[in-house]
Amino acid sequence: MKLYKFSKENGKKITQFKSNFIMSRIINTEVPANIGCMHLEENGIIGYHKAVVPQLLLILEGEGFVRNEQEQYFQVQPGDAVFWEKDEWHETKTDKGLTGIVIESEQLNPAAFMPLK
Repeated sequence: MKLYKFSKENGKKITQFKSNFIMSRIINTEVPANIGCMHLEENGIIGYHKAVVPQLLLILEGEGFVRNEQEQYFQVQPGDAVFWEKDEWHETKTDKGLTGIVIESEQLNPAAFMPLK
């Protein structure tokens, strides 16, 4: 498991086409990717399971805890991205609620765009 940041502070100001915003790059895929939004309510959990393909979880709202086989939990909050390799056991849980985007694809390299937390 690796923890990355995609917060505003890690982004780049975009001014092309008379734009004025900050873009935090996350991932580029050359093979198909499944992208979904997970809504965990209070005391929600994504149970302990093995990743079928590499997975990247982007925390958008709320806070929670993630772990892998090590059984040590790491706190996550908005702007954090959690990466699990294929076949890596993992779990996500929250006491207060959490919303996240999950990206699953055979080829993911978040280190190409995001700094480690």
